[in-house]
Amino acid sequence: MARELELWGGPECTVNRIGDSFADQFERCGHTQRLEDLELFADLGIKAIRYPVLWERIAPDRADQCDWSWIDPRLRRLRELGIDVIAGLVHHGSGPVYTDLLDDAGFARGLAEHARRVAERYPWIDRYTPVNEPLTTARFSALYGHWYPHRRDERSFWRALLNQIDGVRLSMAAIRQINPRAQLVQTDDVGRTFSTAEVRGQAGFDNIRRWAGWDLLCGHVTRHHPLWDHIAAFGLAARLEAIADAPCPPDVIGVNHYLTSDRFLDHRLHRYPAKVHGGNGRQLYADVEAIRVLEPPPPGLEGVLRETWDRYGIPIAITEVHNGSTRDEQMRWMAEAWDTAAKLRRQGIDMRAVTIWSLLGSSDWNTLLTAPGKYEPGVLDVSGGSPRTTALVGLMRALPDDQPRHPTAQSAGWWRRPIRLHYPTVHRPAPLEAHRREASTQPQSPPILILGATGTLGQAFAGGCRHRNLAHVLTDRHGIDLRNPDSIARALDRHQPWAVINAAGWVRVDDAEVTPQECYEANADGAIRLSAAAAERNIPTLNFSSDLVFDGQAAAPYVETDTPSPLGVYGHSKLRMEDGISALPGAHLIARTAAFFSPFDVHNFAVAVSTALARGERFRAASDLVVSPTYVPHLVDTALDLLIDGETGLWHLTNDTALSWAEFAIAIADALGLSGELIEPVPAEALGFRAPRPAFAPLATARGARLPSIQAAIVAFALHLPLLKSQRSQAA
Repeated sequence: MARELELWGGPECTVNRIGDSFADQFERCGHTQRLEDLELFADLGIKAIRYPVLWERIAPDRADQCDWSWIDPRLRRLRELGIDVIAGLVHHGSGPVYTDLLDDAGFARGLAEHARRVAERYPWIDRYTPVNEPLTTARFSALYGHWYPHRRDERSFWRALLNQIDGVRLSMAAIRQINPRAQLVQTDDVGRTFSTAEVRGQAGFDNIRRWAGWDLLCGHVTRHHPLWDHIAAFGLAARLEAIADAPCPPDVIGVNHYLTSDRFLDHRLHRYPAKVHGGNGRQLYADVEAIRVLEPPPPGLEGVLRETWDRYGIPIAITEVHNGSTRDEQMRWMAEAWDTAAKLRRQGIDMRAVTIWSLLGSSDWNTLLTAPGKYEPGVLDVSGGSPRTTALVGLMRALPDDQPRHPTAQSAGWWRRPIRLHYPTVHRPAPLEAHRREASTQPQSPPILILGATGTLGQAFAGGCRHRNLAHVLTDRHGIDLRNPDSIARALDRHQPWAVINAAGWVRVDDAEVTPQECYEANADGAIRLSAAAAERNIPTLNFSSDLVFDGQAAAPYVETDTPSPLGVYGHSKLRMEDGISALPGAHLIARTAAFFSPFDVHNFAVAVSTALARGERFRAASDLVVSPTYVPHLVDTALDLLIDGETGLWHLTNDTALSWAEFAIAIADALGLSGELIEPVPAEALGFRAPRPAFAPLATARGARLPSIQAAIVAFALHLPLLKSQRSQAA
């Protein structure tokens, strides 16, 4: 067993093919243009990195025309930085245009020739993954048809898998002729399939098939293997014999396991939405994430690692740890993976490393790389165009030395809380220990102090914290009086929060013109007082500003660096708050946002639109005031992530689309299936506003951390709005 559990890393580096087009994750995240990313990787404290030397990149057009100009300086720099390289040669790809996974004659030999060239050029690289996740890639490319060559039959699946296994065997043989030290780190995504009794045959087959890649490499697929006859029936017996006669066992098995890797098959289709219905040609069943339905939950990562060790007895590395969720949940999953590996190592299982994956985030995996999709931040967030450090960096540095962890990383993840269950619960047989619930899902850590218990934003942040299992205290003006420095001090000292969110303040824009001093006190002076007291105690703060700090004269949406010029008292109060807090010492985050809407609070424009239209009433909305509407749940999640990351300064947080109020109202009507003809676009002056408003004040960001699209926000609003349904039932 190695001396210590190592921390490895890896940037998501897939180059896959859809039809005649290749999709490159390094292009999507910008890593192709940033050699300096490698310095950031080194600062994470990783011992090794899974890094691509991909066949598709090096020799895209002809096998004898290799371009090393991009990879040479990067591998050289990694070596200078003291980071060992685990070279990947194909990553969810099917090779360059002149081959593919069903090229029985050429794929494996071509990959082996590429491997030989890599080994000759970089003889100091001692670890290789010639093909990443061959079983998973074969499923997605030749059984499900998502990726090239887009086949959907089982014979093609097995051919694709055998060609990749041959590619691994021949590649390692070629590499070892040059570097006898070279080790094979063979990865795959492995989970377990559970099912109802009616579809246990399919589940049983899945649970044998999941090991097929490693079984083949280890020489286990002989005539006594349960898959031999099944695969041989496709005319592939000679291929199986050749592999069994010359196996290539991994030196390290790389287990990739995600929170959704364990599956559950259920013949009772009515219990699940149509999108998860499927079948095997003989039976129909729903295929869902086991964590979302089973009670007690599946054994998950720890169970898979134990099974892998029991089956092979080969050293194991967790080769991908990533959770596309909120920052706190990302940290909890990272910490749990590390703690699980350390625990199993203490019990005698040869765990070598934990690999923090998706260092630069990943794009389009929600569409399985088949179409443009969403970006999920990783350890570094590149949504703003350049890498931004997240709280995961601090956790990575803390793990190997067992240093203190961020307060939000110390509580149970969603997969260990009741919110994990999305479907009717299915009870599974399990030992008594597995039926024991966590002693408490309430995090035992310093809280976030939230001001604004009676307001939309305060309630939303409290709800967001409850959902995310973040310890928090929600208080109103009786619990902390921002006019009184002693009250502020007492509250901070009593609750000892790790962060303060000031969601209180004056919200009546028109009334501010009549009572300006009250507005200034609530929005600026009190907020500055609170932030100063927090700074004295080294407590970060989050405050909120508005699009009304601008005058509307710009030709494009405002970004964080644009100069404010408020038109009314409300805007001036927010600008005073911004300037006052920015001048203070300490860590202060200020989020400018606009035009809140939420289905969970009745006091917002979108709910007013839906209420009026549901009653058949006309609704007047300004056609000459352009804003960027902001869905409050999206705002809360992103702002909490930034707070956890320790970000400071001004950030623009909206759903990043410019709409007039009238256009916004029509979009709400369309999403709810209501009549947009009842919406009456009118000039703002017809609505009787007392305070002046900027005609054009949409917000955009130059810093990243973008919220989801306005289309996604409106769909979410419509799905969660209970008001319309109740009013329709009452009318009926």
